[in-house]
Amino acid sequence: MLALIPFLPFTGFLINGLGHRVLPKGVAGLVGCATVIAAFGLSVALWAGFPVGGAPQTVHLFDWISVGSLRIPFEYQLDQLSLTMLLLVTGVGSLIHIYSVGYMHDDPGFARFMAYLNLFVFSMLLLVLGANYGVMFVGWEGVGLCSYLLIGFWNKNQQYNDAAKKAFVVNRIGDLGFLLGIFLIFQQFGSITYTEVLPQAATMAKGAPIIVAITLLLFVGAMGKSAQLPLFTWLPDAMAGPTPVSALIHAATMVTAGIYMVIRSGALYALAPVTLEVVAWVGLLTALLGAAIGLAQTDIKKVLAYSTVSQLGLMFLGLGVLGFSSALFHVLTHAFFKALLFLGAGSVIHAYHHEQDIRRMGGLRKHLPITFATFLIGTIAISGIPPFAGFFSKDEILAQVYEHSKLMWGLGLAVSLMTSFYMFRLLFLVFFGEFRGTEEQRSHLHESPLTITGPLMILAVLATIGGGLNIPHALGGNTLLANWLAPVLALPNKLAGAGTHALDHSTEYLLMGVSTAIALIGLTVAFVRYVSGRRVPAEDGAPVPALTQLSRGKFYVDELYDTIIVRPVMALSSALYRFVEQRVVAPLVGGLGEGVLGFGRNLRLVQGGSVGAYVLLMVVGLVLILGLNFFGGR
Repeated sequence: MLALIPFLPFTGFLINGLGHRVLPKGVAGLVGCATVIAAFGLSVALWAGFPVGGAPQTVHLFDWISVGSLRIPFEYQLDQLSLTMLLLVTGVGSLIHIYSVGYMHDDPGFARFMAYLNLFVFSMLLLVLGANYGVMFVGWEGVGLCSYLLIGFWNKNQQYNDAAKKAFVVNRIGDLGFLLGIFLIFQQFGSITYTEVLPQAATMAKGAPIIVAITLLLFVGAMGKSAQLPLFTWLPDAMAGPTPVSALIHAATMVTAGIYMVIRSGALYALAPVTLEVVAWVGLLTALLGAAIGLAQTDIKKVLAYSTVSQLGLMFLGLGVLGFSSALFHVLTHAFFKALLFLGAGSVIHAYHHEQDIRRMGGLRKHLPITFATFLIGTIAISGIPPFAGFFSKDEILAQVYEHSKLMWGLGLAVSLMTSFYMFRLLFLVFFGEFRGTEEQRSHLHESPLTITGPLMILAVLATIGGGLNIPHALGGNTLLANWLAPVLALPNKLAGAGTHALDHSTEYLLMGVSTAIALIGLTVAFVRYVSGRRVPAEDGAPVPALTQLSRGKFYVDELYDTIIVRPVMALSSALYRFVEQRVVAPLVGGLGEGVLGFGRNLRLVQGGSVGAYVLLMVVGLVLILGLNFFGGR
């Protein structure tokens, strides 16, 4: 059954990919959706039959790589962590596939699009099911390839192609670090299989240089895939892809791969306090920068993209303070409300005939009531207002950060304040106030079909009740997710000495109260500015405050990279081409070629067909042979 789960989406990819020119759209949509839904059904069946404290189970498919002492079998590992990710990838993936049927049905490349989605899900399942770093790396590279194909799906637009290439190149930088980390793991432990590496690592001293090196290199991979400083710039540009792609990449799957990898390698990270501190600060700074940029964006999808960067930073902050189960909890709730928000944004764009500028919107709650209601739930959830899912997961991370560092906790609250403000700013500008579009757009406004609103309603329910997986001790202490993950996290927690105490109830109440108050302040400020004050962001080119321009300009990180990396590399390449390639390499290679050709032309004259010349050469040869023998003999 476990082997069948990834095989089903791969079958869908083969059918739609090979038949994309001839398959009717209805058949392509049915195949694409049915294979992922079936995989979800099998995942639910596996989850239902797996004991809460069950030991990991390994499914051996075949021997894959065998070179010298290196043995990498192609195996799947089934445990509480991989089961959780299985449910997430196939469950949310199924909803996005269904949504795509309604959103992309009129696109001439619909079958090809569904094939790419199926391949993406297959690659993500390999990543989370692999029993060793080798299989994980295959899935890791697979989702990178699929992100390139999906972001650049509308490849007649050069801007979209550039965004796809940027995602591919930036991820290769991170992947090199990940690959080097895997090489070091094999060098140190003689294996790259989790069940062999992690118990060996547990016997090593905390802070050992080799462990720090391995974990830092693995984290470089996570920085690329999960869009952390300084490798985050590809993620907002990935908005060039169709909206279902944005939801699939930014919500539940690809961007969470880095978090999954760190949790899977938890026993290594628990022994590297230096790396954990790096992870925490990189995550926190990424969260702050992403939230600060999101404050002034005017593209509905760009706001959500920078929100994803910020939320991923919070997850890594949780990992850095050893809150592994808390980070995964936020991965789950974030998948619910961020997929909901992206798909809701897609519903707005669909109704608006591909308009994405929130300055051209307004008053849509009357025309799109279901989209508005579900988008409101997603906004409340991501802002951390109880009793929605985002409140519980974010509060759990901030509570653990509070124990680790009060400074980090304060900066985390600043992230929460900015998140609440820019999300309610987005909600109010899109759905409240007066309609600011054209009359033609007004005449076409209508609620999206059920294939689009259906997944929105399901995700809205999950974003509402998902927080029930882990509830603070002060409110009853229902730690279902933490208990479920306990067997997987037992070794990391033991090595790090984590999970030995909890906050008292009064402190918990205080932290929850402060967090909620911060979120409500952000809501209130956004309401006063954009509903009561009826403000609309200034048009591009109009004078705005310096901080607003800085935020709208994305803090000019791309321009900075262009100045300090791209231009110097291009200048060096140009100089090498002019002075080395053209003046040294080309003349040398060309000269050698001309020399060989010239020698051949002259040598060819020897075989001119003249009998007299042949007789002369024979005589000369005989004389030379006799002379050499005569003088050589003396």
